[in-house]
Amino acid sequence: MKNQTGWLLSPPTNGTKEIILLRIMAGGVFFWEGILKFVYPNQGVGRFTKLGFPMPETLAHFVAVMEIVGGLMLLMGLLTRVTSLYFILQMLVAVFTTKIALYLGTSPLPLPPAPPQAGIWAVLHEIRSDYAQIMTCFFLLLAGPGVMSLDEKIAKKKRITER
Repeated sequence: MKNQTGWLLSPPTNGTKEIILLRIMAGGVFFWEGILKFVYPNQGVGRFTKLGFPMPETLAHFVAVMEIVGGLMLLMGLLTRVTSLYFILQMLVAVFTTKIALYLGTSPLPLPPAPPQAGIWAVLHEIRSDYAQIMTCFFLLLAGPGVMSLDEKIAKKKRITER
């Protein structure tokens, strides 16, 4: 367990400065999607209610706060691996709770506005942003936040004090 914790909390920070572009993309999307869950009830509580989640108001607000805070953390490159892992798990739950019913044509959510509206092609079309977020977070989980990050500043300070 100690090795896994160390791996999560001590990511490589020597990645190229361009990694910040991926952090801006993923962090920005999670940040504004978290805000949208508060601003538009159909994106938060209403969606969680339709999907049949227990305590939809509490869960929707928890997820929204985590998206806002986690999005900011990705933008800053702080605890990048932990945040990326959380978002991968969250996105997998989102995919499984929405796309299986879309595939089967039984989704309680509004159908896509244009065909395909059910089946594998509907799922592949509707999953595109989920897939992009999962893969971006998976990259950040493995590669770390890059040199332009708070994780790097913390690691650099740690290296200096260990000398």
